[in-house]
Amino acid sequence: MSCPARRHYAIGVPVYLVIANQTLGGTALATVVKERAKNERATIHVAVPATEPADERQPAAGTASENAQRRLQEALERLKAAGVRATGEIGVADPMQAIRDALRTHSYSGLIISTLPAGASRWLRMDLPHRAAREFNLSVEWIEARTDAPDEATFSLIELPRPR
Repeated sequence: MSCPARRHYAIGVPVYLVIANQTLGGTALATVVKERAKNERATIHVAVPATEPADERQPAAGTASENAQRRLQEALERLKAAGVRATGEIGVADPMQAIRDALRTHSYSGLIISTLPAGASRWLRMDLPHRAAREFNLSVEWIEARTDAPDEATFSLIELPRPR
């Protein structure tokens, strides 16, 4: 995937980078993002790693890029309908590299990473939340969503301290 052009956000407004794919449609992530937007007047930038369908918990029809684009568009529409200022991009399949690519074009106030539950998450097997906190020296909020269903509100939110 090519690196996107530099994005411009309002000065003094916190901007959070969200990394999600299969959990992008659920209420777990939407709840946290809406809270950030409301309480901090934050802008959200969503990067969706283009996960190969064979690597997904429930493989979707279409290519990795097509699925990621569909999920991104649906998420941006929902966030904007809720009054959240949001932008987005499709990233490479490797979530760490997708974060690196997004950080090349903007600095962020923090990362919000949404994963499937521990037993099903490839991202948790690679220790994505902790690796991202260490490598990028940003605060990380990790959401472990139980489902991506829009009416399911069951999730865990873990805030990892910023490395020193």
